[in-house]
Amino acid sequence: MTTPLIELVDIEKHFGAVIALAGVSVSVNPGECHCLLGDNGAGKSTFIKTMSGVHQPTSGKILMDGKEVRFSSPRQGMEAGIATVYQDLAMIPLMSVTRNFWMGREPQKKFGPFSSFDFKKANEVTMAEMAKMGINLREPDQAVGTLSGGERQTVAIARAVYFGAKVLILDEPTSALGVRQTANVLSTVDKVRKSGIGIIFITHNVRHAMAVGDRFTVLNRGKTLGTALRGEITPDELQDLMAGGQEMASLEASLGGTV
Repeated sequence: MTTPLIELVDIEKHFGAVIALAGVSVSVNPGECHCLLGDNGAGKSTFIKTMSGVHQPTSGKILMDGKEVRFSSPRQGMEAGIATVYQDLAMIPLMSVTRNFWMGREPQKKFGPFSSFDFKKANEVTMAEMAKMGINLREPDQAVGTLSGGERQTVAIARAVYFGAKVLILDEPTSALGVRQTANVLSTVDKVRKSGIGIIFITHNVRHAMAVGDRFTVLNRGKTLGTALRGEITPDELQDLMAGGQEMASLEASLGGTV
């Protein structure tokens, strides 16, 4: 069997008396898109922050390539190859695509004791990496603010891949996008997966999950309700599991079948 790129085993996270995660176990294999579904308050945000080093688990363990690891900061998680693309992309709209792509990691060229931003290399790499993802920029100086929401998501994903992500966490990447932009982002996810990178796709949209997912795990009130492989569960079953099938059935009965 393939050793998972990352595996979280019986993770608990407590904030004082509040139990945000109560024994969550999830793994991601190379080239796999593992969709983590759950409604608001299910624990998705706490889970990805624990995976990436923002929070330290109260109990449980994290393994990368079969070896236990412990991250005391997000930087340590990034250095290990865990990259997170959040809903708010932390990009500066008036700055160029190139500047946003290289932010904090600018390539330098030296002139004796002096150094400066190597714009030529930065522009060439940015254009090439965006083209790999299917985005053909007019020019590298194009402001990020002129791109569509889907294209900005692609910039963030391409940046993470270029800088060595082994595991890519996508936090609700399609939640604020239209149909065409969503299709572009899902296509980007498929390209990244085929390169061997493991993807955790956080969403509450079952249709988007079914489009790209290889495995599906439902999170509810800090617990996993189950994990299924593609083909083992239908979209309706996944939706019921996520929304709480019994609760929906009771509501439908009380409303006379109008739900």
